Amino acid sequence: MSSDFYSSSILPYAAIIIKICRAYTNTQEDFEDYYQEVCLQIWRSRENFRQEAEWSSWIYRLSLNVCLTLLKKKKNNGQHFASDALPDIAVEDSRAFTDESLNYLYAAIRQLSEVDRAVILLYLEEKSYQEIADIMGTNPNNIGVRITRIKERLKKLLDGKVN
Repeated sequence: MSSDFYSSSILPYAAIIIKICRAYTNTQEDFEDYYQEVCLQIWRSRENFRQEAEWSSWIYRLSLNVCLTLLKKKKNNGQHFASDALPDIAVEDSRAFTDESLNYLYAAIRQLSEVDRAVILLYLEEKSYQEIADIMGTNPNNIGVRITRIKERLKKLLDGKVN
């Protein structure tokens, strides 16, 4: 992967990738592995981008698919990934999660189903219901109902009313 491609096509969207990877991992080591795999898959799949959606939506969808695939592989095989060091920007951004309130929020988000995690992350990215529906392959009404339920569940999780 060239540094030009990383700088122009991945780095501007690193925050999206970091949030998705953080939502699907529990350790810094797993986070770094997932982040690298997402970046590698973006590079490998860049020719498949058909410009039917925004680049950011495509990156979100690809990142989500990579994380879900890695999560399934890890559950099935206990597979671990060897990784090289992450770029400094990714490491610095991931440190933002050392904030306790963010840790509580992400711990609660990690207790949601895989689909609900994806939906709430898009919602937190301030995507419209239509954009979320396009990415998730459903309709905006379904997203609205799901977001209401997710918020209620997160509130209970953060209030300590649900384990």
